[in-house]
Formats: sequence, C-alpha cells, structure tokens
Amino acid sequence: MTYKTHKKAFAAASLLAAAALTLSACGSDDSGKSPVAAVSEESSQGAVTVLDQPFKKPDLVLTDTQGKKYDLRKETAGKPTLIYFGYTNCPDVCPLTMSNIAVAKKQLPKAEQDELRVVFITTDPERDTPAALGKWLKGIDPRVVGLTGDFATIQAGARTLGISIEPPHKDKNGKTVSTHGTQVVAFSPKNDGGYLLYDEEATVDEYTKDLPKIIKGENP
Repeated sequence: MTYKTHKKAFAAASLLAAAALTLSACGSDDSGKSPVAAVSEESSQGAVTVLDQPFKKPDLVLTDTQGKKYDLRKETAGKPTLIYFGYTNCPDVCPLTMSNIAVAKKQLPKAEQDELRVVFITTDPERDTPAALGKWLKGIDPRVVGLTGDFATIQAGARTLGISIEPPHKDKNGKTVSTHGTQVVAFSPKNDGGYLLYDEEATVDEYTKDLPKIIKGENP
C-alpha cells in the first residue's frame, strides 16, 4: 500500500473550535493539494477522535447501486451509521478502509450486522456509476450502501462533515485520480449525530472493538 501523508492543516469545523489533523489524499499526485477534515475535538485515542460538537448527517439524496434514489437522512434515521467518501479506482486507502470495516462487521452478531449501516459515497461519480459501485462493493461487502450522483452535491455534502474533496483530475502520468479526505464518520443511533471520526490508520482490531459500542451509541 502506498499513499502520501500531507502536512497538518487547519480549518474551522464549527463556530466553536477547530483542530488540526494529518490527512492523506487517496491517489494524490505531487501537486501538494491537501484535502482537509477539521473537527471540534474533545478527545482522541489512537485512530479515533470523539467530537464534542457532533456533525449532522449530510442532507443528501443520491442514487444507489440499483439506480434508485436514496435519501441518506431518511434511510439511516435512528440507525448506527458509518459514512466514508472515496472512489472505486482508488489504489490504496479506500479499499483498505472498506475492507477493514467489512472484516470487523462480520464479527458482529447477525442482528447487529443487520442494524449497522455502512455508506460509501463516491468522490468520482463520472466513473463510479451505480453498476460500477455495485460491482466493486460486491467484492468487499454487498450490504454496503453505495451512492453516486452530481459531484457538486456530493462535495457540498462532504463539506458539512469537514471533509474536503476535489474534482477528479489527471496526474502527471495522465491517470485520473480523486483527492479527498479519508475519514470515516460514525453516527449514533440515539440522535443521528456524527460523534466519532476515524482516520486512515484505523485497524480491523479497532473497528472490531468499537463497532458494538457504536451500534449502542456509546463512546469507544
């Protein structure tokens, strides 16, 4: 696995506070561009940060892998939910992150697996059609909700979580890449607030330990 770790950057995540996070751009080139996810930080343990100002779920209506409209807030209301922005042609961070979550999820009792919602929202909608998303996710976890749609809409939705994504562009080798923040946001079933932020260093073991608590709306 190869990816670049960018220097720390600062940006406001709320009106009350801001924090600096070290981020990676999945499939980034040498342009120095760095997507930023900034959070109001209460406490941090390893790869997870507990937020003192939880994010609201993005108000997004996108298209799922069946070509049907999917209202994110409506469909995941009252459900423990993990949201990740990435793309299927990502060479490193995206497939690793989704695989780690899938492996950890399989270790849950079936009832808890059924309760958990994992949502993958593409940052490369031109290539990630519903069919392409469905095929890619089938090899990881077919129960993951894959969503695509208008790039500007997706970008604006990500921004509400403090996650910056840039329009796909060609690198110096002519390869199309998508530069985006690589955080997983966990939402509580109690109030639908995004209160946990996982960075790309989160391991299978960490997700395995935390998912049962996330499902109950508890802090890890």
